[in-house]
Amino acid sequence: MRNIVATLRADVVLTDGVYAEREDPDAHTFEQWLQKLIAHFPDLAGKQRQMRRFVMEVNALEQALQRLTDNALVAEFWNQAPTLKKSGLSDKHLALAFAIIREASRRVLGMRHHDVQIMGGWVLVNGMVAEMETGEGKTLVATLAACAVSSTGAITHVITVNDYLAERDANSNRPLFEFLNLNCGTILQGMTPLQRREQYACNIVYVSNKEIVFDYLKDRIAIKGLTGPQMQLRRVYQDGAPVQTLLQGLHFAIVDEADSVLIDEARTPLIISETESDETGGTLYHAAIACAQKMNLGEHFLVPSPHEVWITAAGQNFIATHTSHLGGVWTSSLWQHELIQKALTALHCYKKDQHYIIAEDKIQIVDEFSGRVMPDRSWERGLHQMIEAKENCEITGQRRTLTRITFQRFFRRYLILSGMTGTAAEIKPELQFVYGLKVQRIPTNLPSKRNRLGSRCKMSADDRWTAVARRASELASQGRAVLIGTRSVHASEIVSALFSTEKIAHTVLNARQDKDEALTIAAAGEPGRITIATNMAGRGTDIRLNDDTRVRGGLHVILTEFHESARIDRQLFGRSARQGDPGSVEAIVSLDDELFRTHAPVLLRMAKLIAGNHDQLPSWTCNLLVRMAQRNAERKNRRIRSMTLRHDQQLEASLAFVGKPS
Repeated sequence: MRNIVATLRADVVLTDGVYAEREDPDAHTFEQWLQKLIAHFPDLAGKQRQMRRFVMEVNALEQALQRLTDNALVAEFWNQAPTLKKSGLSDKHLALAFAIIREASRRVLGMRHHDVQIMGGWVLVNGMVAEMETGEGKTLVATLAACAVSSTGAITHVITVNDYLAERDANSNRPLFEFLNLNCGTILQGMTPLQRREQYACNIVYVSNKEIVFDYLKDRIAIKGLTGPQMQLRRVYQDGAPVQTLLQGLHFAIVDEADSVLIDEARTPLIISETESDETGGTLYHAAIACAQKMNLGEHFLVPSPHEVWITAAGQNFIATHTSHLGGVWTSSLWQHELIQKALTALHCYKKDQHYIIAEDKIQIVDEFSGRVMPDRSWERGLHQMIEAKENCEITGQRRTLTRITFQRFFRRYLILSGMTGTAAEIKPELQFVYGLKVQRIPTNLPSKRNRLGSRCKMSADDRWTAVARRASELASQGRAVLIGTRSVHASEIVSALFSTEKIAHTVLNARQDKDEALTIAAAGEPGRITIATNMAGRGTDIRLNDDTRVRGGLHVILTEFHESARIDRQLFGRSARQGDPGSVEAIVSLDDELFRTHAPVLLRMAKLIAGNHDQLPSWTCNLLVRMAQRNAERKNRRIRSMTLRHDQQLEASLAFVGKPS
């Protein structure tokens, strides 16, 4: 993996019409099984010692480089590029490249890479995931690997979770890239194909995960199904002429918030589709919703998991009776089952202000991990139309799949894949098994001063919100900044309404106020400021503390509902006490929370018996309940991701990347 030259030959890397990518590996090979096994054992290669030796080599070059003029420094950067290309990014020559980039950053950006950031850059170049605490400067870390690898002729994709971060990071680092004579591109939603093609031709490209995957799928349609070994390191022709693709191949990727992109979002494939005419209009969906609303949970249907509905025999009889007068597709028992199951799913599994919001009279999906609206996304196979019928919105046409791919299959096609995240410890085996990625922990630049105050589990949701309001008000009155994390838009608005009733000044950040995100987060570190926010995963904006706030104890984070993944909770807690600042975190949750009801129902009943007439659970019971529920949820989500990947691989042959059977 380290020797990019062995994978990207210098004579073809930037040649027009060449689309370099790795062959999609077969699923469940012995090699993958072995990688998964190895991931459970400690790293015997002594990566920590190797990183520290590398940092010493970089530091030893610093003084000599500081004496060079700007022109001489840039000349030295490009003088070492052929050697770096030839050496295959060996530590000896990579150290000089990193030392030059660090010195250039000091001069141009006013930021000198810390030793731990040098370690992080080394991990990226070596095709691994760097686990760095939130606030340790991962944006600057990426510049080391991006500049070094791009000097060899490979194109670097720095992949973020949204357009805002892609544009922000590109703009903040562009002066460094331009100083070193590297051009930097940014891909944003709404760009034309010509604009995208120009941006993807740059040495370093900042782009969101969904934008680049959809652009890749568009290339697959343009190339008409050629992929893997057919496409590796060869010119792309159709009818004797070069095909104009958007990307120039998949050379080197740095995935920011790697756990969110590679794991959390990997449960759902990305699909390019076209709208089909729907002769039934909204009649079919409204009829299904009307029938489903009359059915009883437990008698006619069951909801064994958050997004799954089972219709019982009694339910099937009920459907047949109540749809017998409709005619058309309703005369088919298979269509009856399919339509009513979708309607029940829309009614009971997808909640307004949690899974979606209504904006401009349209259903807009909310990303459950980041809390952001995804206005251009829709659920497939009629579910989106069922939810539109449920909310009395205009019914849009159904979509026909043209091409699709999972994040797993896409990212495995990069010749070199790397990533950065603050939370990867829990998913080491899956990263190794699915992507062949090892995780390397990077120490913090300064010792952490975060104070973990424990968890309180109240008996009801109302008790929880009351305790949160009391606690936030108390801390704000002391001059502390307070961040309250909620799981859904609905929950954030409940807290906001309570705070307004109690006349507690506060600010809300959720999917409805997404456009004001940067300003809201920037002000969240002021003394006495209370900010209520939905999921903070992947928001990527630092909460900078006011000096008065820092003196009074820093930012205090209150988690109000545990997530299915403990990593998301750690990301929220990571907003506090960054870069040696003071801060504290705690959780105030409720026994009514969805995590407990869905993923630990038996233990939940036992916990209620243990609590008796008390207003909250004993701390040990609360901790046990959280651990078991999250463990069960993670196990189920891993199965879903595995099934998604397996299903996508099975569809590959039949769809042939054009959405039609072969």
